[in-house]
Amino acid sequence: MARPHVLALPVMLAWVGGLLSASERREAPSFWLLPLLALWVNLHGGFVFGLALVAPFAIDALWNADRSQRRPLALRWTVFGLGALAACCATPYGWESILAARKILDLGEMLHVIYEWMPANFSSFGLFEACLIVLIGGALFGGVKLSPPRILLVLGLLHMALSHVRNIEIFALLIPLVVLTPVASQFGLHGAQLVKTFPAAVAATLVAILGVSTWAYAANTRFLPVASQSPAAAVDVLMARNPKHVLNDLPFGGYLISRGVPVFVDGRAELYGEQFEMAYFRALNLRDVNVFLDLLKTYDIDAVLLTPTTPAVTLLDNLDGWQRAYADENAVLHLRKAK
Repeated sequence: MARPHVLALPVMLAWVGGLLSASERREAPSFWLLPLLALWVNLHGGFVFGLALVAPFAIDALWNADRSQRRPLALRWTVFGLGALAACCATPYGWESILAARKILDLGEMLHVIYEWMPANFSSFGLFEACLIVLIGGALFGGVKLSPPRILLVLGLLHMALSHVRNIEIFALLIPLVVLTPVASQFGLHGAQLVKTFPAAVAATLVAILGVSTWAYAANTRFLPVASQSPAAAVDVLMARNPKHVLNDLPFGGYLISRGVPVFVDGRAELYGEQFEMAYFRALNLRDVNVFLDLLKTYDIDAVLLTPTTPAVTLLDNLDGWQRAYADENAVLHLRKAK
């Protein structure tokens, strides 16, 4: 259950499309999909979600199949599922790749601290809420009907999106694929009819407009990392001082790694564990000042790079032996004074 990486996204869509197509044909998926899953495994941790989708699509295929076809069809889907499980082990870590998802779910209290693992927030009206209202309203008005397996799949995707912010993108990508064929069949929207109502010339024109506009935007836009997570100027000062041990704020981990600076922590929470991460979180937020001071001493920290809103910044401004070396709207750098 992970946000789709830019490289893994087309692989994920191809995998889901293959499972969906097989389900709608009341057949087992082609084994040629398994190398695709192996590729996904080596691109992004979201492959666990792809593996989990085998079961609901298999149930959907069995639900719609004739009674006489269900047993052999169930056997073929089972064999494919075992092959998918084996494909998920095609990494240097073997079967431990699958257990990585368990490590994330075992982070406990930490899941309520990391933004992308927080539940969806409806305290203010946003795009996700608007889309849900439109979808529910449209389904009620049109009398949309889905088979029980598809209903369970839709509800499962909705539960994921409501439970963790990072799954909203998965919901947006897959819901159209899951409901398209049943809805089209219910309202008699067949391919030939769609072609007649949507001429090829119009389609070609729209594709051309999209291509030209995309090229124009890309050619005239400078793409840079998010400034709030890539404090370039602060890191320039940091590297000029050549500190040995840097205590960094969580959003800066990836950027520091890209600059070759060893990090204290980064966004891969499953590698650090709940106990370490929560101690780090409480220290930087001054839930216990002594914990923060012990952290500086235990790890022999000689440079601290934090966001301006992190409570520990104020403490360092008034702490003997430390000086503010750089500050802007994105980052504040403190260095230990020379003895």
